[in-house]
Parts: sequence; C-alpha cells; structure tokens
Amino acid sequence: MNSRNFYNEVLTDHNINPAHKREIENPNFELEGVNPNCGDDIILKLRVDDGIITDGGYVGDGCAISQASADIMLDLVIGKSTEEARRLAEMFFGMIKGTASDDEIEQLEEAGALKDISHMPARVKCAVLGWHTLDDIIDKV
Repeated sequence: MNSRNFYNEVLTDHNINPAHKREIENPNFELEGVNPNCGDDIILKLRVDDGIITDGGYVGDGCAISQASADIMLDLVIGKSTEEARRLAEMFFGMIKGTASDDEIEQLEEAGALKDISHMPARVKCAVLGWHTLDDIIDKV
C-alpha cells in the first residue's frame, strides 16, 4: 500500500470511528488547544495516575487532520508514562519537521502516516494541535 493511501485510510478511520473523542471519568488534567488560523479547537482531558496516562479523551471541533491526529495520539500514549508520552511527542514534532529517523517514525505507529503533512505547511498546525496540548499538560504533571 502506498503511503498516500495509508494516510487517507488512517485519517478516514480515525474521523469516522474516533476511539477517544469522548468525555472521560475523573480527568485530573484538562487543557484547551486552539488553532486560531483555522478554528480547530480541542479540549484534551487526561487521567494520570502515578506518572502513567491511564485514560484520555478529547472534545471539540476541527478539521479531519486535527481530530484524527488527536485520536491517534491518544491511542499511542494511553498506558504510557508521561516521560514516554513526551518522548513520543518530540518524535512526532521531529517527524513533522523532517528530522525524525525511520526508527522514530516506526515507533510512532499510525501517527507515522502523518509524516507527509510536513509538505503541506497550512496543515502542520492542524496535525500538531493535540500533540502541543499534550506537551503543555505534561509540563503541569
């Protein structure tokens, strides 16, 4: 399967069937992320227990890329330590900037499907919105 088809399939699946676009019970961290350029707006909610992200969800509206990227991100970080989540976020930012290694992109699992966003400057802020919001929450943990 070529990367363009994989990208479209992943985005479509996470937009039609988002696993994490929902409220969660008892979040202990919550932060709004907004992209004023296009109107993307998410509220990321995390449950962090003893340094482990045990649950996460988001609510809000935005384009397919911002919503799918947030959903994919939560798939990847739930069950991980906040340190590991930050490392994954840094790898994601590196991938978007074109500096991540193939091994790092592989560690990002489905999020690696968004690597070609770097060639679409107007969409980069959409793809990183959830990840920046996660990074800002981790600063408060």
